[in-house]
Amino acid sequence: MTHLTMIRHGQTDWNRDLRIQGSTDIPLNDTGRAQAREAAQALALRPEAPTCVVSSDLSRARETAEIIAEILDLETPRVYPALRERAYGEAEGLETAEFFQRFGDWHTAEVPGAEPWPELRARALGGLAEAVADIRRDTAPAPASLIVVSHGALIRELLRHATAGAFPPPGQRLPNASAYDLRYERERLSLLSYAGA
Repeated sequence: MTHLTMIRHGQTDWNRDLRIQGSTDIPLNDTGRAQAREAAQALALRPEAPTCVVSSDLSRARETAEIIAEILDLETPRVYPALRERAYGEAEGLETAEFFQRFGDWHTAEVPGAEPWPELRARALGGLAEAVADIRRDTAPAPASLIVVSHGALIRELLRHATAGAFPPPGQRLPNASAYDLRYERERLSLLSYAGA
């Protein structure tokens, strides 16, 4: 069994301005860096210390992971491109209000060039399986506790997979630097708890 703490990256200017980022590589802003430090300090208070931090290859997730790892005195985060955000195609860079005006409902909209939701979920599960396998191999025989820093849409898909679609409810946004605890056992995910940061 592996304990996972999924953390959404800290805020960027595009988050602040309600712009769709997707695979566009937008860096953290100062608020996002402060959120990463706060997330790390909350993790430091937990009774079970994590053994490793991994992240998406996009800079906003990678820097969030680096801040957390430094504060927790862990090794430099391992980077997994499969954990990057959903590509939103022609919607990237749009303000969310413009997205709804042009494309309609968030989850049913057909946006040219966007990664289909089922493909995102499959990629996310594959990336998570790869990261868990690496950590289990490197920390055996001790059980691993892994921090995974990624993105809103990808984490949402993993949470919906773990809860058979029950969480999060439609329209609920995952806050920047929020944390979600999951159990990864026999290649199955189950949600343990969640807390907005």
